[in-house]
Amino acid sequence: MFLDIIGRRNPELVRAAVALHQSGAIPPNCYLLDLDALRGNARLIKAAADRAGLQVYPMAKQVARNPQFVRAAARAGMAKFVCVDWMGAMLLARQRARLGHVGHLVQIPRGRARDLARLGPEVWTVFNLEKAREASAAAQAAGRIQDLLLRVVRPGDTFYPMHDGGFACDDVAAAAREISRLPNVRVVGVTSFPTLLFDTERGLHLTPNMETLRLAAERLRREAGIEVTQLNAPGTTSAETMQLLADAGATHVEPGHGFTGTTPWHAHEDLPERPAICYVSEVSDVRGDTAYVIGGGLYVDPVIPPYQVRAFVGKEGDEALANVVNADLGSPAGIDYYALLDRGTGRVEIGDSVVFGFRAQAFVTRAFVAAVRGLARGKPKVAGVYDTSGRRVRGRSASQA
Repeated sequence: MFLDIIGRRNPELVRAAVALHQSGAIPPNCYLLDLDALRGNARLIKAAADRAGLQVYPMAKQVARNPQFVRAAARAGMAKFVCVDWMGAMLLARQRARLGHVGHLVQIPRGRARDLARLGPEVWTVFNLEKAREASAAAQAAGRIQDLLLRVVRPGDTFYPMHDGGFACDDVAAAAREISRLPNVRVVGVTSFPTLLFDTERGLHLTPNMETLRLAAERLRREAGIEVTQLNAPGTTSAETMQLLADAGATHVEPGHGFTGTTPWHAHEDLPERPAICYVSEVSDVRGDTAYVIGGGLYVDPVIPPYQVRAFVGKEGDEALANVVNADLGSPAGIDYYALLDRGTGRVEIGDSVVFGFRAQAFVTRAFVAAVRGLARGKPKVAGVYDTSGRRVRGRSASQA
């Protein structure tokens, strides 16, 4: 979906991907981050958020909590991160990153609550009273006050499969009053996901979840006397969406794919953010009209409807940019040992570099994540190669880059 956009708006990333793979500087089965583009995108997002009066919790899961990404976001002024699950929170804490938001989308397990409380997240989302009690006990043990967000739901809200859950909007004030009697926690706001979406029929649009947040916040103020300081409104966030979210009542946003220029909106329009990520692998076998590409990172985010996946293929950058080959990534039900290339649609040989442009969720894969800098100056240099836990496996450390 993003292959043409990368080739048109950031061909140097493709050239670098092929050159670095052919030289052995990066391995196959590797997401490659363009640090120059990433840093520029981070500055755009932060500036737009500042103009709209929004606070930003960057989401790092799409790039597998890569230390180079964490460093780029923090340097742009976004130093408190959202963690999709407790494992991500622990991995970011190991990098000494500050935690902004934990517990949403995945609730904190009971046995890890004290660990998370000791890390001092700015806000902690709970879906029910039992989870609020666990957060209270953990905060009490840590000797600190923990601010809570309540996940709220209302009939007609929009959710991805298995992403629903939370307090009923009609009951949120009563729940907040009960939580307010617990030690060491205080309710400060509400959250939901997604509050903003893009599709080809409706374009960019707020979901009913945003209205649910506004109604819940009003109930908290009016019926429970809560000083609501956070309406946390993630979903399809990039520089161009900030003012819309602020006008709808949001106070905090959580961009992820905006940093790499890969939200669904980016797939259809040239937005300010440049594409900053691709996936690189290698042809290992040819059998008749089919070529086999080493896999491991072939998870394509299903938020975008199915489409014909294609790849740039070659042993030199310009050759690859001119050679676009149809690909088959196989069934999501299987293990992605290989992708297949249709040799009837382009030239493919063993040892060729293969560059894909699909929307990444690197944290659910077994791929590597490499970062390259200097593309803007025509002097690409690998800043490091990492696993999906953010551990450096090759190259300079994040603190040196």
